[in-house]
Amino acid sequence: MNNLPPPDPDTSKTQLILYLIPIVGFFPSLWTLYHRQGSREQLATSRLSITLAFIWMLSYLLLTTGAAADFLTLRLLILNSFLTSGYFLVSVWLIFRIIQRKSSRLPGFSNLAERVLRKL
Repeated sequence: MNNLPPPDPDTSKTQLILYLIPIVGFFPSLWTLYHRQGSREQLATSRLSITLAFIWMLSYLLLTTGAAADFLTLRLLILNSFLTSGYFLVSVWLIFRIIQRKSSRLPGFSNLAERVLRKL
């Protein structure tokens, strides 16, 4: 017999919001995927959070490294700031979608996250 209480929708929504907090949400998302615990929606949101954070960090490091050279330094730093702002805005937009009880899927990114991180 399963004596576990049904999942609380408010707790689930709070966890989804936690996963999508820029940079900080990467760690609880990784923990959820590592232990394979949570609902299907929590696992999908965790995968999306990790994918967005990884893409942002990789792009940030590449643009910062490119800006270290004297060629196009200012342009790469400006592009880097746009990329970081975009990452934060997309995360906040997804948080608002969860608060409105809408889907937290992003076309392209969610599919990429499912393909790459499902194997983990």
